[in-house]
Amino acid sequence: MSEIKPLDESQLNEMRSSFDSNKSCRMAMNAVTDAGINKVAHNYDRARLLQRSFSTLVDDGEATHQDRSGRCWLFSSLNVARFVAKKSMNITEFEFSQNYAMYYDKLERINYFLQDMAEIVRSGEPVDSRLFQHMLSDVMGDGGQWTMAMNVYKKYGAVPKPLFPETESSKNTGEMNTQLRRMLHTAVAHMVADPEHIDEIVAQAKEAGHRMLTIHLGEPPVSFDWEWTDKDGEFHRLGTVTPQEFWKRFVGDANLEDYVCLVDDPRQEHAKGHKIGIEHLNNVAGGDATEYLNVPVQFMKDCVRKILEEQGIPVWFGADCHPMMDREQGAWATDLFEYGDVYDVNFDMDKEQRVRFADSAMNHAMAFVGVDVAEDGKTTRRWRVENSWGTKIADKGYFTMSDEWFSQYVYEVAVPKAMLPEEYRKALEEPATMLPAWDPMGALA
Repeated sequence: MSEIKPLDESQLNEMRSSFDSNKSCRMAMNAVTDAGINKVAHNYDRARLLQRSFSTLVDDGEATHQDRSGRCWLFSSLNVARFVAKKSMNITEFEFSQNYAMYYDKLERINYFLQDMAEIVRSGEPVDSRLFQHMLSDVMGDGGQWTMAMNVYKKYGAVPKPLFPETESSKNTGEMNTQLRRMLHTAVAHMVADPEHIDEIVAQAKEAGHRMLTIHLGEPPVSFDWEWTDKDGEFHRLGTVTPQEFWKRFVGDANLEDYVCLVDDPRQEHAKGHKIGIEHLNNVAGGDATEYLNVPVQFMKDCVRKILEEQGIPVWFGADCHPMMDREQGAWATDLFEYGDVYDVNFDMDKEQRVRFADSAMNHAMAFVGVDVAEDGKTTRRWRVENSWGTKIADKGYFTMSDEWFSQYVYEVAVPKAMLPEEYRKALEEPATMLPAWDPMGALA
């Protein structure tokens, strides 16, 4: 390896001189140091032209708030489910308990992780290997996938939010996750030190995990009474039900568990029309595998539009939410900020390069609830998005996304299997090409 050369004084003086002699650079410095880069780079014309009107709009209920947690995938999937439940009960306002879903997701992940790591330890995998260290660093985060959410709902159902409300730890998961991670790291250290007693170590750690989760999140109900008054003023009494019965009664007809996850993996070596999966990525042992069908992004758009226009139901999706986002106004557009012009830097990577060079990956899940199509009936102009960041930002929590931003930064959508063409349905029956645990397509929302 050649020697890495230090930054010397002559180079630094050259850069200083070049900067000081450039009036545009000095004006940019004056503006950014005073107002911040986003205000200076904000494209006024683009922002004012990104309107909030839509030719199709399916839901405008009160936006939810995940607070200081990474539960967007649970919030967004339950936002789709609550749309179905509200129609089933003929009510205008309703919310599922996201705390209940997180409780069982984390409990199941503890079980999955411990048994997975037990096999890795038994295989003789070196502790300092990339896989071993990735597994330790990635454990007990809040993120997840549509399939992982459905695994939880299929096994445990769901409950109304008032019956298992938020706690301090569900709203702010950092300390709880730190303690759970420490417990699991300790268990793995004990497995390595004492491989003959791995089964006992796993059993003790699962019990500890259950205890810790219940202390932080409360003890979830196994059954409950449910009554409601619909928007026509009619009172209904369902009686005592389990969470599983509640889910099946009010959401089951939508068949959300049978949805397929479509992704746009832009890397050329991963062919469209084939399945991909991520090694070691799941939450519920015995649940559905976390796999995706890799398709062109235009096919994803066509599916979302068709669901919104013909079925009238929100559509779950995952995206890289950070680039070109105006959080306060609730807008995404690829030219919403002119960073390159401020810095005199050409940010010219395409979607494939951004994925390949660690510049972009899915990190947030939301739901499409509207689309605007031009008068020609073909050109999609913008999308309406239900977020889970509360009602004090954007359009009472709803964001507007340009169509080009969809192309560049949306990675995944969940759609009914029945709407896929025959060639794609056949592809679902083939084994998935498995990618390593650290692959960017394994990023969790």
